[in-house]
Amino acid sequence: MPIEINEQEFKSYLTKTFSQNGLSSLLSIERTGKFLALTVRMLEENEKYNLTAITEPKKIILNHYADCATLSSRIKKGATLIDVGCGAGFPTLPLAILRDDIKIVAMDSTEKRVNYVRETARLLGLSNVTAVAMRAEDGAKLSEYREKFDYATARAVAELRVLAELCLPYVKVGGKLLAMKGKNAEFELTAAKKAIATIGGRGAVCDMITLKADGEEPLTHPIISVDKKEKTPAAYPRPYAQISKKPL
Repeated sequence: MPIEINEQEFKSYLTKTFSQNGLSSLLSIERTGKFLALTVRMLEENEKYNLTAITEPKKIILNHYADCATLSSRIKKGATLIDVGCGAGFPTLPLAILRDDIKIVAMDSTEKRVNYVRETARLLGLSNVTAVAMRAEDGAKLSEYREKFDYATARAVAELRVLAELCLPYVKVGGKLLAMKGKNAEFELTAAKKAIATIGGRGAVCDMITLKADGEEPLTHPIISVDKKEKTPAAYPRPYAQISKKPL
């Protein structure tokens, strides 16, 4: 069923919301148009793929687009990035729109989600996205992915002890894990210190980001940043059953 969105209202609200949160330098006329196209596409496909519980365009702008855009300032120019458990394409698709200088591998174990991300990237002309259907613990064992990325991202995938073991093996020494977390982030970080160190990470920091938009409650979310300081031992990641049953 075709989705109709008021183009002028959408673009105005997107521009204002990004400006209110210090993100306006990321936008252009072309990028604003791609966010509109992404919204229409996501809402049209939502029933088929169960992509998002947030279906009101203004809420999508704050909760998905501005939220993911906060990662941009943390990513260096020309970087490589893997989005582990990419789901409906967050942060993959907003980052790919805003940062055409970076190359992103979007990985998820669910084939239909990967197909959605791949086809959406094609329709939006996002040639900097490659979508791969694979379990994270399997991909991290492959030479083409292991310790090959400047950054790994994950948004609402798993608790940090599990996430560290799944994501840090993809990050090269000198790179970072950027984990977009929920309200228990600081507790998770304290509990994950051993796991982070075991996998080769150090210097984990939790930053609280608060976003605002007209007519919406402020959105506060934490970003946990972990530096990759040492190579990951060959034994990691373990099979997922072991990771989940007995986190490090």
